Amino acid sequence: MAHSPLSDDLSVDIHGAVALVCLTRSAKRNALNDGLIMRLRQVFEDMGPDIKAAVITGEGSHFCAGLDLSELSERDAVEGMHHSRMWHKALDAVQFGRVPVVAALHGAVVGGGLELASAAHIRVADESTFYALPEGSRGIFVGGGGSVRVPRLIGVARMTDMMLTGRVYNAQEGERAGFAQYLVPTGQALDKALELAQKIAQNAPATNYALTHVLPRIADQSADHGLMTESLMAAIAQSAPEAKDRMRAFLEGRAGKVQKSAVQ
Repeated sequence: MAHSPLSDDLSVDIHGAVALVCLTRSAKRNALNDGLIMRLRQVFEDMGPDIKAAVITGEGSHFCAGLDLSELSERDAVEGMHHSRMWHKALDAVQFGRVPVVAALHGAVVGGGLELASAAHIRVADESTFYALPEGSRGIFVGGGGSVRVPRLIGVARMTDMMLTGRVYNAQEGERAGFAQYLVPTGQALDKALELAQKIAQNAPATNYALTHVLPRIADQSADHGLMTESLMAAIAQSAPEAKDRMRAFLEGRAGKVQKSAVQ
């Protein structure tokens, strides 16, 4: 395992084919500032070919408590737009980077922290996790992609309620609402996320690319266009040599069949 502290607020550990990206501003509950956002973008844009999946988590008791309001500066409308677009590019690098990303959530997943978590492809929460979007009570609006990504997880009505009323979801409510796909006991989110990422890293690269880049775009298309895109992606994926080898292994009985899992 290689360890690389990129700065005082971000580190990267390499676990085989999985990169563990950790926010390390625990004294600030891993609140996001512009420097950290730009470093996150750099990490995900520069992910090397040996890395097949990534996990993102936060040091200490919280995943991420959102925007570091102590560093918030006054901006005119144009400056505010460019600032928001900078965050969009960084979180797009997470969602549409080279590798699938699993977020290991615990403690606060609030504001910009929820925007970051929603850019991951799979979210694992432990029982200490809670979710909130306090921007509404602070007189501001989400600017890091939350208005696009969060409703795709929980729906427009739930996000509207959160921002109008300040509603906070606990871990159990959050799993039922769709914030996370997995809920584990307190302290176990990172282990589960790494387990999932190691499994994802064994998939055919073309399939992982299709799921992280093509499937979200199909969801935005009309049914007719989506079916055509699906056909094209299916043809590309199954034509890859690795896909042919895997299908041959299955047909020859050298690959395991789907079994009911005792552990969720």
